[in-house]
Amino acid sequence: MSGIKTTGEKKLMLFSGRAHPELAEEVAHQLGVDLVPTKAFDFANGEIYVRFQESARGADCFLMQSHTAPINKWIMEQLIMIDALKRASARSITVIIPSYGYARQDKKHRGREPISARLIADLLKTAGADRILTVDLHTDQIQGFFDGPVDHLSALPVLADYVGAKVDRSKLTVVSPDAGRVRVADRWCDRLDAPLAIVHKRRDKDVANQVTVHEVVGDVKGRICILVDDMIDTGGTICAAADALFANGAEDVIVTATHGILSGPAADRLKNSKVSEFVFTNTLPDPGDLELDKITVLSMAPTIARAVREVFEDGSVTSLFDEQA
Repeated sequence: MSGIKTTGEKKLMLFSGRAHPELAEEVAHQLGVDLVPTKAFDFANGEIYVRFQESARGADCFLMQSHTAPINKWIMEQLIMIDALKRASARSITVIIPSYGYARQDKKHRGREPISARLIADLLKTAGADRILTVDLHTDQIQGFFDGPVDHLSALPVLADYVGAKVDRSKLTVVSPDAGRVRVADRWCDRLDAPLAIVHKRRDKDVANQVTVHEVVGDVKGRICILVDDMIDTGGTICAAADALFANGAEDVIVTATHGILSGPAADRLKNSKVSEFVFTNTLPDPGDLELDKITVLSMAPTIARAVREVFEDGSVTSLFDEQA
């Protein structure tokens, strides 16, 4: 007989960067594994050092890192960790990015602009990533930027089921904050059996680069409106959309978003808004200085863990998508 036979079994190893270890711990708990011990620190000049304290040779490695502030540092750390796994002879490297950085820069609006979302995908591939697992990309087309499998999970079931269980369904209206979110809002309508409304933004021709007028398309008077978006950064657009709904007679407004970036003036805007509740997932860590009673954070760990298990066991991640439809 020629050759050598092995009796080894597949091995799953879960790694985490330093950006959002709390979510990684939750996913590890759901999977029934421990995070691989990792030594990581910054040199005095800002360079990042990483070393895994267990062998990854021949293992199916899953590396979690959410692109949160300071975003460039954590993206660089993830690239370094991927490179370390590749050089450690990992069998496969799946990068789990609960919140994908630079996703808003997915196309050129004007000349001489970059397509930074594509650049991030190229960097991940060059570093050695075989697969990407992420949650609610800003646009679906970003999946095509990566030359390999992309598992695009949705937070819609987690968010919609939470909202649907606490409000009067007969008074519910799903609202898209702009034309770009209509397709997602329509999926919410299907899941909650609710009508759709749209907040149409118009720009004042006399004021450059500023939205000054919001028109509501659809009947929201006396309705409980659910504003749905993929991310909230400074909160300006979503709070202005909520104000437009109240101005058109909405009884109440609840805001939901997968990624609560909440930077800059977001804390003051959310605090002073008439919105009764803001619902996010934990794809990003909670801002330490933002303590508001009307913020609810739901966990994506069970969904991510199920997707990881399907990938590892050569199962069907599509089955998760079918359940989320």
